[in-house]
Amino acid sequence: MDETALIKAAQAGDQDAFGQLVRAYDQSVLRLAMNLLRSPEDAQDVYQEAFLRVYRNLNNFRFDCSFHTWLYRIVTNLCLDQMRKRKVRREEPTVISTSEGLLDRADSIAEPRADGDPQRSLFSGQLRRKIKEVLNGLTPRERMVFEMRHYQGLRLRNIGEILGTSEEAAKNCLFRANQKMRAALGEFV
Repeated sequence: MDETALIKAAQAGDQDAFGQLVRAYDQSVLRLAMNLLRSPEDAQDVYQEAFLRVYRNLNNFRFDCSFHTWLYRIVTNLCLDQMRKRKVRREEPTVISTSEGLLDRADSIAEPRADGDPQRSLFSGQLRRKIKEVLNGLTPRERMVFEMRHYQGLRLRNIGEILGTSEEAAKNCLFRANQKMRAALGEFV
């Protein structure tokens, strides 16, 4: 059954058709939420809430955009709401205090490609911390557009549709995010 037929069947109350829609998109929804929120618990909450909203509002879906776009719009709006609610991340700190002094957890993650070169390993750790710092400094919308483009590989037109704005607005937001990233990473280039 093609996607349109699945949606129409689910709208008519076919639970199996709805289950097939969920299975078709569940991994991409969870991956998007995880990339945007950086918290497995929050991503799982958004995942569940997104499919609950799809279930409740599927009859309102009128095929004026793709189902993928409609679903991603729901997920990104839920992620934005979650980011606004928490403002301060609930992630564990990357730097922890140990009996031997301060320890940056990112430095303890093994990087097989950098194992043979300690200088490269050091550089990679510094770059990773700087990127994370810059991402945390972006506005929620800038971060979302940046991550959807660079981590999810979505086109600007799709990002605009998902966020309920124009492709040009998404492009401008990505430009601002990229400029901030370039300015902050200038020393690494």
